[in-house]
Amino acid sequence: MEEAVKTTCPYCGVGCGVIATVADNGAVSVRGDPDHPANYGRLCSKGSALAETLDLDGRILHPEIGGQRASWDEALDLVAERFARTIAEHGPDSVAFYVSGQLLTEDYYVANKLMKGFVGSANIDTNSRLCMSSSVAGHRRAFGSDTVPGCYEDLELADLVVLTGSNLAWCHPVLYQRLAAAKAKRPEMKVVVIDPRRTMTADIADLHLAIRPDADVALFVGLFSHLVANNAVDQNYVAAHTAGFPEVFAASAAVSFGEVLERTGLPAMQLREFYRLFTATEKVVTCYSQGVNQSSSGTDKVNAILNCHLATGRIGRPGMGPFSLTGQPNAMGGREVGGLANMLAAHMAIENAEDRDRVQRFWRSPAMAEKPGLKAVDLFQAVADGRVRALWIMATNPVVSMPDADAVEAAIKGCPFVVVSDILKDTDTVRHADVLLPSLGWGEKDGTVTNSERRISRQRPFLAAPGEARADWWQLAEVARRMGFAEAFTYAAPAEIFSEHAALSAFENAGSRDFDIGAHARLIGQAYEALAPFQWPQPAGRARAESRFFADGGFYHADGKARFVAVRPVDADRTCADYPFTLNTGRIRDQWHTMTRTGKSARLSAHIAEPFAELHPRDAIELGVGNACLVEIESPRGKAVVRALITERQARGSIFVPMHWTDQFAANARIDAVVPAITDLVSGQPASKNVAVAARRFKVAHYAFAVSHAKPTEADAAYWALAKADGGWRLELAFAGPVENWADWCRRVFSIPKTVEPLGYADAQTGDVRLAFFDGTRLLAAFFLACEPVAVARNWAIAQLGAEHTNMRKRFGLVAGRPGADKPDPGATICACFGVGVNQIVAAVRSGCHSVEAVGVALNAGTNCGSCRAEIRGIVDGCLATAAE
Repeated sequence: MEEAVKTTCPYCGVGCGVIATVADNGAVSVRGDPDHPANYGRLCSKGSALAETLDLDGRILHPEIGGQRASWDEALDLVAERFARTIAEHGPDSVAFYVSGQLLTEDYYVANKLMKGFVGSANIDTNSRLCMSSSVAGHRRAFGSDTVPGCYEDLELADLVVLTGSNLAWCHPVLYQRLAAAKAKRPEMKVVVIDPRRTMTADIADLHLAIRPDADVALFVGLFSHLVANNAVDQNYVAAHTAGFPEVFAASAAVSFGEVLERTGLPAMQLREFYRLFTATEKVVTCYSQGVNQSSSGTDKVNAILNCHLATGRIGRPGMGPFSLTGQPNAMGGREVGGLANMLAAHMAIENAEDRDRVQRFWRSPAMAEKPGLKAVDLFQAVADGRVRALWIMATNPVVSMPDADAVEAAIKGCPFVVVSDILKDTDTVRHADVLLPSLGWGEKDGTVTNSERRISRQRPFLAAPGEARADWWQLAEVARRMGFAEAFTYAAPAEIFSEHAALSAFENAGSRDFDIGAHARLIGQAYEALAPFQWPQPAGRARAESRFFADGGFYHADGKARFVAVRPVDADRTCADYPFTLNTGRIRDQWHTMTRTGKSARLSAHIAEPFAELHPRDAIELGVGNACLVEIESPRGKAVVRALITERQARGSIFVPMHWTDQFAANARIDAVVPAITDLVSGQPASKNVAVAARRFKVAHYAFAVSHAKPTEADAAYWALAKADGGWRLELAFAGPVENWADWCRRVFSIPKTVEPLGYADAQTGDVRLAFFDGTRLLAAFFLACEPVAVARNWAIAQLGAEHTNMRKRFGLVAGRPGADKPDPGATICACFGVGVNQIVAAVRSGCHSVEAVGVALNAGTNCGSCRAEIRGIVDGCLATAAE
């Protein structure tokens, strides 16, 4: 009998509800939960493909010590002994945890309790430092607490939605769908997108402000001045609920409109139109994400935005307010338990002696941390210089995701003792573990997560734990017991941890802190199993009527008032003669973080299968780079080699490269190895959106494309990028020079028996090589090589891995790399949800489908997650424009 389990998606901070169904034969299917208030049944392409990522390929199934299998007792005893000895010899600050927004709240809580309350150090930081710590700092400066005032419904109720530093369509697709649907119902709703690139989100924008990198402070300081000059300040709200307005007024008055124009690089008419819209519209929501946070001035950017909402009183009411969009599924839950090195659990402050005493009494802890710990960048620098001598990394891959990634890798490699808790054995970080602990993955985990609108949802298991994998909270509790703290870590189930977490949130609170879920302090057993999604606060004994904060003040500074924070624009241009381009890193639609999950799905790799650099056409011409050529990106910290994607969506002088690719999926594409460790001085968040780099054509002698049943190994080439494909693998390649025997090279890389002879040819005049290897009627591998980027119908070639090849003529057609007339090439994938290619969309347009909706009816493209609708619209418009010429 099939079993359906309601759980929560493990990707972005939207926190979508998911229903996972396990069939009698063990097959898993996934659909959106129509009752979950975050998504109401919608899912993005990544969420829709979750069932495709659940195989055990590459999983860590038992503990290891020094690369050798060990028992749990052996591994945990060693971890506890080495951490205890390091603390005894070098003090509590000589050890550290680096954790993740991929952890559940229960895991996070135990990690923070152990480190801050029992080890006595605050050296626990999280990869959430890389995505939203500037938002935390800005909130705390303005509100006195890390409070997100609004909820998702506000995006639908607003009359103006400002998206700054947020590619909502690709990074928070379900919220984008909700916004797009609301705008379709109310065309008078306005959307402004502020981004140096014209991303897919701009498809629904009434106004796109192609701002210069890191010019957000100037933009919003100018807006504040405009609001004052046009009598848009809510004098009553400012007088009753805020402090510091005169200082901000004086600071903004010092920045002229001309200076704003110069710093932002925007046309005066666009700037005036944005200011007019904001001033004239009461219901305004300003959503911001990594483009704001990942900056050396990220906290000031946040406060510049908050200043405008505080000045107008547009906060905490339906359709109004600033809205921080978190990047990870449980970044918010991590904030609740004090996951950052400069926070305490339950939104208490580590620098506050009363808060430290309160938490210590609640935990009955022997050694409370008395000062903030090392933030992520500082933490790995401390590992490098020997101050941190024992490190435990959980559910994250800092060798890929941290700035100055090569230096981070060297630090981890040189650390005397490294523990890694993860689910996959082959990651860039796991390879340096002294002790490797197998953790549970999505579908096996049991606990809670909190999304961007403060909504707590359950992640429920529907799969058995593979091998000896165990929950992260269990690993931590077992080590705590072995370190002598058994009485405080007696948890038998995640429900007990959640109940303690809820009780701490209410402990000596009485409304003095925003985070209070005391209503769930006795939630155990079946009540925890049945817990429905809820939005905090939910204090015990009284109901909260509002789901928003601050409409009537009630801020968390001692006087109950918000603080205006005076901020000033700073020079943001980091380019110079040697490094004349500005690099911006970020996410793409169908991949997630370092691809340990999404890289398992052929469907998710079909849209964009290799790392790329997005360049403006004129920059590409000056660099001598053609479309699909390779580009080397270099900074003083390192280099990366990626494919050129030439598009007018990119601003001149700027380059965008995604952050997902690792050493498992590409030869040299860890782009954070290029990013220096520059951080915001307040939040400690790295600046990943404004990096001075050089760019040049990466010269090679040959380009190649291959498909194979077996996973390629040791692809010794100047460039390679590997991706999962239906029925096998796809591989992009480039070579510095010729190989003596291409057939032998293929046999070695694609694990082809020596007895299998290839079908194909080598053209000495053009340099082209075409080889196909068959085992009976089954294609084992096909290899296409040329002196220029290879013109092969890639999706068609991939499909040949699952086809029967009985006809010799068609085998020769495969060698040619083009389908016959009876097998049209679908072209590059546009819609990952339904596997629809560009050629299919073009054919639909030519047959009369002259709108995105019509294409959707004909092909289903764009009808599921909707993230591809902008691309479909571009294809439709391009076809119609060509037809009209």
